[in-house]
Amino acid sequence: MSGAARQDWVAGRRGPLTGTLRVPGDKSVSHRAVMLAALADGISRIEGFLEGEDTRATASVFARMGVRFEAPAAGVRIVHGVGVDGLRAPDGPLDCGNAGTAMRLLAGVLSAQAFDSVLVGDASLSRRPMRRVIDPLQQMGARIASSDGLPPLRIHGARLHGIDYRLPVASAQVKSALLLAGLWADGDTCVHEPHPTRDYTERMLRAFGVAIDYAPGTAHLRGGQRLRACELRVPTDFSSAAFFIVAATLVPGSALRIERVGMNPRRTGLLQALRAMGADIEAHAVDGSDRDDAVADLVVRHAPLHGIDLPVEIVPDMIDEFPALFVAAACATGTTVVRGAAELRVKESDRIATMVAGLRALGIACEESADGATIHGGRLRGGRVDSHGDHRVAMAFAVAGQRADGDVRIADVANVATSFPGFDALAADVGFGLRTAGL
Repeated sequence: MSGAARQDWVAGRRGPLTGTLRVPGDKSVSHRAVMLAALADGISRIEGFLEGEDTRATASVFARMGVRFEAPAAGVRIVHGVGVDGLRAPDGPLDCGNAGTAMRLLAGVLSAQAFDSVLVGDASLSRRPMRRVIDPLQQMGARIASSDGLPPLRIHGARLHGIDYRLPVASAQVKSALLLAGLWADGDTCVHEPHPTRDYTERMLRAFGVAIDYAPGTAHLRGGQRLRACELRVPTDFSSAAFFIVAATLVPGSALRIERVGMNPRRTGLLQALRAMGADIEAHAVDGSDRDDAVADLVVRHAPLHGIDLPVEIVPDMIDEFPALFVAAACATGTTVVRGAAELRVKESDRIATMVAGLRALGIACEESADGATIHGGRLRGGRVDSHGDHRVAMAFAVAGQRADGDVRIADVANVATSFPGFDALAADVGFGLRTAGL
């Protein structure tokens, strides 16, 4: 979040978590919905749009390139698409704020335009590596300049050609950037993954009328296609629900119902992990699921957890949920071992290092590895932790505070607004002890 004032939280025990809640719309889907609607022919309606700073930044970028948006109500966007050939050159740098998804996917879109552009971000985003998306785009003919693979990205419009590319590391963002670039490329674009990642881009391209073939671990489309406007309903964000799922599991006496949670199977690895640890989570299907994405009400009750060796094959399906899982592991009996999660090193913070340091500050024994961590369950004590401006780390330690023996002060939480505006108020409504702290 560009220029945000520093803010801290104090989290502490209050009692069981009870009631019914609905978390905001899915951030990943909201980003993609705005982008594809902007590039479509005609007027699209998006319901359930996340009113977060990251997703608003994406909409603002497209508005700077001539796309008109209407917001008749919170969570609703009417998008007047300009077609794949209708974007206009912006009058200055395009600010992605804290949104790594926006920058990486926009790199694919802007590489194929007839104009030059510059993508910038806040201090956190400016430290996040972009080489993984720059390199394959350059193989497609893109002309992108950077400072050793870091933002800002200076993109010179170019004619692209299709590519058959094998990702060295599974990444839904890189896959999506290549597929979006492939819409303008001569020939076919095919992307192969070492492990299947979330397929939101593939599903949504098909919803917008693009002929795309995909299966777990591979996606293929031909260039030169146009998108047709449509109506979309964004499911609630599983990654946001994750903090309440873990909190209700950990706090004795809790029983929470979380409504209309997106249950895309490429997103819900945390459910598998928590159930393997002993969690009591019921999923009740909800009628009216959109675009093949199941939606369910989740009923979560307190249950004692035990440590596990996390199966490597589910890591890509829960990459955003690891801060919450680390807290669950800290409160479990025994040891939890995470491997194959090197992607956590290049998120808004180095989430392995940040979570391990925070848990140690709260009295939990844990060790880092290059691609994961070993967490020995124990008793959380009060203390001070630093989120390093990482929204998911901040919310994870707010959960930890509900089980700690003393208050947990969480430094630098303002960036929570990028993905979950109003988290603290919603958490307090269902029983969290959580308040803003004076500096």
